[in-house]
Amino acid sequence: MSFKTSSLVPGDVDNLRRRSVAESTETCCDPEHHQRLPRLQLHPERLCLGPQHPDLGPVATPSPDASAQHFCHFTPKCLLAVHRGAHCTSPTRHGEEGWHDGTSRTTIRVENEVEAHREANNYKFGFRKWKGNVTEKPIEDRSDIDKELHTDLSIVKHQEASVISFGNIAYVFLFGWWISLFYILICPVMFLTICGASYGKVCFKLAWYFIWPFGNSIEKASSVARRSTVMPTNCEIIPQEPNAEDCEPLLVSSPLPAEIRAPALHPKKPSKHWGRVSTYIWLFLGYPILAVVHSLACFLSWLLVFTIPVAKMNGRVLTTVLLMAPEDVLIHKLDKAVVCETRVILCCYQAFNMYYYKYTVQGINIFALNLLPLVFMTLIIGYTDREHKYFSAETMFTIAITSIIPLSYYIGMGIASLSAQSNFAVGAVVNATFGSIAEMTFYITALLRGHRAASKCYEEIVKSALTGTLLGCILFIPGICMTVGGIKHSEQRFNSRSAGVSSALLFISIGGVFAPTLFSKIFGNLVCESCSYVPGNATTPFICKDCHYYTQSQADPYLILSNIEPLVYTISVLLPASYLIGLIFTLKTHSHIYDIQVSDGHGGHVHAGHHVMHWSRWRALAVLIVATVLMTCCADLCTENIEPILTHSSISQYFIGVTVLAMVPELPEIVNGIEFALQNNISLSLEVGSCIAVQVCMIQIPLLILFNAFYDVGFVLVFSDIHLWASIFSVILVNYIFMDGKCDYFQGTALVVVYLIILALYYFAPSPRSC
Repeated sequence: MSFKTSSLVPGDVDNLRRRSVAESTETCCDPEHHQRLPRLQLHPERLCLGPQHPDLGPVATPSPDASAQHFCHFTPKCLLAVHRGAHCTSPTRHGEEGWHDGTSRTTIRVENEVEAHREANNYKFGFRKWKGNVTEKPIEDRSDIDKELHTDLSIVKHQEASVISFGNIAYVFLFGWWISLFYILICPVMFLTICGASYGKVCFKLAWYFIWPFGNSIEKASSVARRSTVMPTNCEIIPQEPNAEDCEPLLVSSPLPAEIRAPALHPKKPSKHWGRVSTYIWLFLGYPILAVVHSLACFLSWLLVFTIPVAKMNGRVLTTVLLMAPEDVLIHKLDKAVVCETRVILCCYQAFNMYYYKYTVQGINIFALNLLPLVFMTLIIGYTDREHKYFSAETMFTIAITSIIPLSYYIGMGIASLSAQSNFAVGAVVNATFGSIAEMTFYITALLRGHRAASKCYEEIVKSALTGTLLGCILFIPGICMTVGGIKHSEQRFNSRSAGVSSALLFISIGGVFAPTLFSKIFGNLVCESCSYVPGNATTPFICKDCHYYTQSQADPYLILSNIEPLVYTISVLLPASYLIGLIFTLKTHSHIYDIQVSDGHGGHVHAGHHVMHWSRWRALAVLIVATVLMTCCADLCTENIEPILTHSSISQYFIGVTVLAMVPELPEIVNGIEFALQNNISLSLEVGSCIAVQVCMIQIPLLILFNAFYDVGFVLVFSDIHLWASIFSVILVNYIFMDGKCDYFQGTALVVVYLIILALYYFAPSPRSC
């Protein structure tokens, strides 16, 4: 197939640009769009091609203006995702006018090479998906919302919105009145000291400031004097006659070098503040009390997350304003007509910001950071109050299971950081080991405690948790992601071939894990209890209740030793082998299924450059090791304090296992999946659940079998009927949903409703016989 070079005049270029932008708003760039186009229609005026392929003839090179609107790379096998949603078409090899089915290229835009590696790992089979950045993003490249979140409250800027808002009014009732009250109480104390009267005046001014700090600023007197002699450099030039057609700008750049001398600044004189008696009276009488007040306000507002601006304001006052000379503290109301951004000591416009759930410190999400003290509190209380004098077992179990949430987050971030800075082999090993460490620690500690207590109830809890993880990853995670993403985007599309690979692996996993259970149903002993039979009376019906297939060693040791155990060991070898085959298939021989194009934000290829890592390799490894140790301790406390809940709770033990113990460690993964769905990347949202489910079946369960082989804790891979049929039904349902390569909120709601129905089934189910 040959192509002719088309010549475009400037007017045609403008028309092409406008037409492309208009079409981009009507079409959706998705990986499966080619399934709806039976034949490729080529229009010379709309053709957008990248680098020339050797099998093709000469092609037209788009102009720089046109390339600004279209970003694409040539690929001979797929419809390419392009910038701003426009479609760029590329011809296939051998002159075929059609799309190659099942392959699509996803364009990833990142800031540096490490982020490119992290994003590429998200699309690799067997790698945990991670949404957050592992490198520090330059402040100038961040969004306006992100810049506002990380402001230090020292910039005076033009504010169009009113400072009277619900959040600011709530600040007065939550913080403002009692902070101001302490200043009013300290004010007369400082006046009574005579020498500290100047600090009493400052306290009086700050008392009025903290009642309503919004729209007011705190400045240093010397800074105001210096700023009045120097023209600000960040001012807007506003034309005087905007309606005149021939008006020219008042300030234009001159081609001739012009030297403008700035006024000479007076040398800064050393402050005599620290040599006064009044300063030490203030530090002895006033500052300690206010330090406690501001520390408490800072702590409370930081825990509330959305009021972090209040924490920043109190921290700035504590560390800067209260240590300044009293004559240097100037408080005045800001002018709404200001057009210049100037720097002051403190300037706050709002006390509440709903976007602070995105706030990070060294790459760590604010919620994970705030929950970290809970981990250490749990360990201290759990190992010092074993007699439950101060805290009940139920309370200890609750805080211990909650402590697993931040530890799972730190393990996930450590895996992402280490994998992004390492090669594929190291990343695969790290994901396969540490990726399952959170669940494995709980399972092993529970089995050990059940073995020491000679109770099979803990084994049933482990099996319920395994099944609950499978059900949550197969039904709930894809369902909630489809629902949330479908509400924002009416219809989302994903790569059906990659989803098909995950579905096939799920079938293999479920079939392998529940094969011993099906075997026991066929060849096990049917045991019935509570039979009613009157000897010698043939007319009385023989009725038995609670009949089940019993395969434990006490009932039929021959079946266990000679048939089921060899089958379990065989499956524990075949499942990891299937996992390895899946790795080779998706990452080596058929890697085009995940056709990823990594580029920078301007349409070019990513080059290695300067970037600041949140966590280095050694720091990430240290975090993984420490988090794993803490996870083991928290899991031990969970299993130690769960016994009263299992024995005295009216809720079925099945329900506790499939909900709390299964889904709490996966909360960070659920959040990642929802964030991917909100960004219209439903493919990664679906892979989040599939990846965890496959790892549970092909890595975690074989590891439990291996552990039981070396240290016999009585773990037999035979599940209850409710686990068997719930899992089989779920994997069939989700495979049906994944068939067409598109989803919406209705399909997501259907999966969530089915998941809730199964949970209701577990809630009303009787407790396991061993409990």
